[in-house]
Amino acid sequence: MTAHKWVYSFGDGKAEGRADMRNLLGGKGAGLAEMSNLGLPVPPGFTATTEVCTYYYSNTNTYPEELKEQVSKALAQVEALAGAKFGDTQNPLLVSVRSGARASMPGMMDTVLNLGLNKETVEGLKTRSGDPRFAYDSYRRFIQMYSNVVLGMEHHMFEEVIEDVKRAKSYEQDTQLTAEDWKDVIESYLEIVEKDQGKPFPQDVQEQLWGAIGAVFGSWMNPRAITYRKLNDIPNDWGTAVNVQAMVFGNCGDDCCTGVAFTRNPSTGENAFYGEYLVNAQGEDVVAGIRTPQNITIKGKEQQGSKLPAMEEVMGAVFAQLNDVRLKLEKHYRDMQDIEFTVQHGKLYMLQTRTGKRTAQAAMKIAVDLVQEKMIDEREAVKRIDPKSLDQLLHPTLDPKAEKTVVAKGLPASPGAASGLVVFSADEAEERTAAGDKVILCRIETSPEDIHGMHAAQGIVTSRGGMTSHAAVVARGMGRACVAGAGALHMDYAKQQMTVKDLVIKKGDVITIDGSTGEVMLGEISTVRPELSGDFATLMGWADKIRRLRVRANAETPLDADMARKFGAEGIGLCRTEHMFFDADRITSMREMIIADDEQGRRAALAKLEPMQKKDFVDLFSIMDGLPVTIRLLDPPLHEFLPNKEEEIEAVAKAAGVSADKVRRRTHQLHEANPMLGHRGCRLGISYPEIYEMQARAIFLAAIDRIKAGKPVVPEVMIPLIATKKEFDILKALIDRVAGEISRQEKVELKYSVGTMIELPRAALRAGEVAESAEFFSFGTNDLTQTTFGLSRDDAGTFLPDYYKANVFEQDPFATIDQDGVGELIRMAAERGRATRPDIKLGICGEHGGDPASVKFCHRTGLNYVSCSPYRVPIARLAAAQAAVEEDDCKGCKAVA
Repeated sequence: MTAHKWVYSFGDGKAEGRADMRNLLGGKGAGLAEMSNLGLPVPPGFTATTEVCTYYYSNTNTYPEELKEQVSKALAQVEALAGAKFGDTQNPLLVSVRSGARASMPGMMDTVLNLGLNKETVEGLKTRSGDPRFAYDSYRRFIQMYSNVVLGMEHHMFEEVIEDVKRAKSYEQDTQLTAEDWKDVIESYLEIVEKDQGKPFPQDVQEQLWGAIGAVFGSWMNPRAITYRKLNDIPNDWGTAVNVQAMVFGNCGDDCCTGVAFTRNPSTGENAFYGEYLVNAQGEDVVAGIRTPQNITIKGKEQQGSKLPAMEEVMGAVFAQLNDVRLKLEKHYRDMQDIEFTVQHGKLYMLQTRTGKRTAQAAMKIAVDLVQEKMIDEREAVKRIDPKSLDQLLHPTLDPKAEKTVVAKGLPASPGAASGLVVFSADEAEERTAAGDKVILCRIETSPEDIHGMHAAQGIVTSRGGMTSHAAVVARGMGRACVAGAGALHMDYAKQQMTVKDLVIKKGDVITIDGSTGEVMLGEISTVRPELSGDFATLMGWADKIRRLRVRANAETPLDADMARKFGAEGIGLCRTEHMFFDADRITSMREMIIADDEQGRRAALAKLEPMQKKDFVDLFSIMDGLPVTIRLLDPPLHEFLPNKEEEIEAVAKAAGVSADKVRRRTHQLHEANPMLGHRGCRLGISYPEIYEMQARAIFLAAIDRIKAGKPVVPEVMIPLIATKKEFDILKALIDRVAGEISRQEKVELKYSVGTMIELPRAALRAGEVAESAEFFSFGTNDLTQTTFGLSRDDAGTFLPDYYKANVFEQDPFATIDQDGVGELIRMAAERGRATRPDIKLGICGEHGGDPASVKFCHRTGLNYVSCSPYRVPIARLAAAQAAVEEDDCKGCKAVA
């Protein structure tokens, strides 16, 4: 029986691995194997696979029994190719030990260089190289890295030793230390280790090797790696590989160097070699900032105004070879590469290639350019862009060069950056904005009543709430930057201030927020608004040709609707009519309606609102110009429209001609213990049909205005929160009656459809029956998630982190659809609805409509469209195209098989 293969070798122009074995070998290991197969100069080495990491964590930090023998055989091959022996005192082989997960996680895990040095082998290295300073410098680097990575000692314990030597000898740079200086440093290092660890620094090279391998596997679960994976949706069970490779040295003379480069500019996407190098240095020197790196190209040097010589100038022949490698790798991988290299005595060695990380702007340009260069096709270009990265292009961002003082951090609820004066009420936000000020609205939490202030503000901060709280959802819809759930901020409305520890931030102070990171900062920090390039339009055009899923927007104001059209929305999938009632000129009439004693009183107040509602719909129909507009009838409980503050209660009473006590009594009557499951949605229409009558009249009168003007109009009336077909039938009959009356009155034929929001599990289960009457379903995934899980989206943020930590949830179910539970209800409702009514239109209109993973789920489920906030429309368009490409690729694979 053949033993399982845990180790794969590479070097000397061949390798046991390949680029497509990334999941097994990790990104670094697959890249090293592929470069070896391409005949590039790669120092020999081997990769212990990600399966070893999985085994390690599944078996109480132990290794497979065959691993030691396989590592030993692979190490012998490296010795043969390198012409040196591990642990030999005369001709020692030194190795690097590096991590390498399948997904790039730069800087998150650990590396050890120069492994194999001890008191004896350092003398062999000195003799072989003829350079004592290089040998001792390499040994002190190894002690410092190994002690930090494997033994858990802090860097500063060693850096202080070097600083003491530099002070004593009046040196300014590390490069001024002599061989004898480094020998003294090594002795001090060894003493520090023995004192800290209670035993000497390991001199056995095998102990060193296995200590480093264990530390790299162990670093997969270090806090920074865990955080990085969480932020980038990388599963914990993927594991990391470990790469052991013969050392080459950039720190043994002025004809040696080390560097990092990108085959194209990762910030702009320009097709220009971009990178840095350091003469007489090792890899960590470039990253650590110990010395100022130099540009590899003359062009880069000139662009940065540097006086330091470029590699192209001082190592022309090697630079030409490196540029050839750059072109070869990019042509082979058909994408921009991030490469690491070392030059030892004028000979180039390649240490890494991986797909380079880039800004959204660069990603767009590179993808479009590669199509024009005939390296990839349009479908591949569409696959290359991370839909979430488009946020960078659509919202203002902080100037990366600006200094900042972060005072609190919350959830990155709505991307973009904004600065302004601190205000604590929506009214003041509106007033200050009208006076020409820019403001940041700071609230413990927001409610629909704050909508005007949120719209007026540059950005919003809340100390409570999650990614799909009211503040987050509305802010995303408006394209406002928002930081939600910044719990460190203690807001005091009475004192008009908020505190963070001992810091007090008062009304009128200036703060800056970054909705992309969740940071709250003191003072004004400059922002930059990225320009939407021609590359953006080109790539989105390709996406639109490919996708089959339509994309609409959630919008209820002309501003939002216009923005949605500019971003490519194909209609409105959710117009929340309740937001229209909070404007100052309407809220009084709305409140009069709520506190009225009888239907007659309610109808009188509604008559004042009807022309305003009609104008709203005329505006939306005009902007959408024949595209469908789905209008949700009134949904929230009525108490949300009533005032809580005493002065507002008095004002409402005066405007309505009633006593303040009556307003208080009505507010008390309408109070509910659980309003989310209370008197709201279609239940309002059953109790107060005159409300839905008024809204239906406004919709149809607006539609008739368009028809009479010879303009196209596609109204879709949506009844919210139904649980039973009977509820829907009662309200559909009301809507049809109003449409018939207006059609006869105006002598105009009306074409419209009536459908429902599926946001309760019972409605999903009975979808076949509901579809007998409903012409479309729109899945309200925010509430469907709440009612399926029994979770309040506004309160769950306090304990969901515990669920992530315990692996109960991998991600926020309010941000990405729970495909197993909520998704099963959507699939079931879609199937049952279509079985009854084959041409039923299906969509979603929750915040999930702008989440790429959820959009792909909707494509696979066969929905007709998704609807999301205007600023997420391009994200949904791109994700829908990627879903189509993935489906076609999958069909192609099956056909070949």
